[in-house]
Amino acid sequence: MKQQITGLIQAALDTLVQNGSLPADISPRIMVENTRDKSHGDLASNVAMTLAKAARRNPRDIAIMITEALPQSEILTKTEIAGPGFINFFITSASATKVVEDILSQGHDFGRTYVENPEKIQVEFVSANPTGPLHVGHGRGASYGATVADILAATGADVSREYYVNDAGRQMNILAASIWLRYLEHCGANFDFPANGYKGQYVYDIALQVKEKYALSLSHSAESVFSDLPLDEPQGGDKEKYIDALIERCTELLGAEDFDGLFQIGLVAIRDDICDDLAGFGINYQEWFSERSLTGSGDVDQALERLQEKGHLYEKDGNIWFKSTDFGDDKDRVVKRANGATTYFASDIAYHMNKFERGFDKVVNIWGADHHGYITRVKAAIQALGYDPERLIVKLVQFAILYRGTERVQMSTRSGSFVTLRDLRKEVGKDACRFFYVTRKADNHMDFDLELAKSQSKDNPVYYIQYAHARICSVLEKLQASEWQLDEATGLAALSISDNDAEKSILNQLSKYPETLNNAANNFEPHLVANYLKELAGDFHTYYNSNKMLIEDKDLRNSRLILSCAVKQVLANGLSLLGVDAPQRM
Repeated sequence: MKQQITGLIQAALDTLVQNGSLPADISPRIMVENTRDKSHGDLASNVAMTLAKAARRNPRDIAIMITEALPQSEILTKTEIAGPGFINFFITSASATKVVEDILSQGHDFGRTYVENPEKIQVEFVSANPTGPLHVGHGRGASYGATVADILAATGADVSREYYVNDAGRQMNILAASIWLRYLEHCGANFDFPANGYKGQYVYDIALQVKEKYALSLSHSAESVFSDLPLDEPQGGDKEKYIDALIERCTELLGAEDFDGLFQIGLVAIRDDICDDLAGFGINYQEWFSERSLTGSGDVDQALERLQEKGHLYEKDGNIWFKSTDFGDDKDRVVKRANGATTYFASDIAYHMNKFERGFDKVVNIWGADHHGYITRVKAAIQALGYDPERLIVKLVQFAILYRGTERVQMSTRSGSFVTLRDLRKEVGKDACRFFYVTRKADNHMDFDLELAKSQSKDNPVYYIQYAHARICSVLEKLQASEWQLDEATGLAALSISDNDAEKSILNQLSKYPETLNNAANNFEPHLVANYLKELAGDFHTYYNSNKMLIEDKDLRNSRLILSCAVKQVLANGLSLLGVDAPQRM
């Protein structure tokens, strides 16, 4: 409907330009919005006020000129000018019910956009280090990223979902060393486990798997591991040096091949667990991209060579530095250390080069809020490589904080003290998890209320929305068991002449769904869809509680049923984009 009104306004402006009433060089941005007060019409535009300066005329006079030049249209009953120059549009009832026809005919496709040459967008999200199971903090990024990807796809983009597997570097080496130490404990060794090792039960489980299934030469005693290291781990900053020395000792005793074997066993076990966990969360990826592959493929060397050729690298103190300050960063960054090892940032540069080389028009990175400082340096590297940095979109997600009652649950992957995403799903269900995580803007603080998520009341938004869908399914099931049948034509005709305010409110809400999807996609804000569904469900519950559905009056019965069917379809469409089921019974 907004597009139709926009078209009428544009036609009026064209007429006014042609007859000289408005200057030819105006370039108006026509905005049409829903009115908050229905006494002011259904839709409104401030176009007259935006033109006032360029046209050098009073905006109210321009509004009068526009309304007089509007083409004849069957969708309008009248227009009114309000305040300094707002134009209010009153839509005919028959036009308002057109949305119900569209919903019923398009079904799952209602609100979706299909384009001939879609924009290729990669969305990378979660990408948690494979050093332990996903916990509730990762769940928010998972829900947000998956929903953003689905909404982008629904609005016409060709979307690829990707998980960047950080399978290289120090943290993975710590994991491998931790597995071996737990293996020694399974073999009867007794020692103080390093504070900086990974301590979760999952490490014990992987170590037991190693003991039972793999023939590695792991028979060294704990004494040989700690022979040159103090059994009492030092305090303060020396802990980092201690764990590095321990990794070096493990590698020396095991040999590079067996240490890499432990590394691979830990990586595969945790990566497969993460994959299974996310699949149970309703999230699947087109690509699991290995960080280690960047070195093996030569992408890291190629990226650094390209930067060197463009004059963006220099040597200092034996290290190779990237001149990121030339591109707005607060300081230059090391990409290769004096010992020849490339940095994590060098891998980041190569990974983003790889993304753009794969032909994506846009790259969307979903990062934790603690990665805010990385944005400038990564964009600097992209620009230095010759790509448009605006093609990289970074959205930051605050970790959700879990509460049991009034008590906050403390979490740490290293210490093994955390609530896993799998445990959260078991406790409150996938649907509540997926919905709750996207009810607020991703970069806003969020408390996850376990008790609310499990409650079956109107205070629980996902339950409230699903209950609206189930209510309509129940009515339709009773209809099938009755002597009546749903007559769409009769229902639409009766609905078009209805003066029921609740029905008009629902019709107006239904018409907003395509616009809501587009706004959510353009702004990467899935909470707009979640909030929309809450409002639609609320409107329907109010309507349902005041109007009996299965009544003798054929016209009235069919009009109420046809409207309910439209609501049911839009609720199902929106919930599917949020990764939430639309149940038929509750």
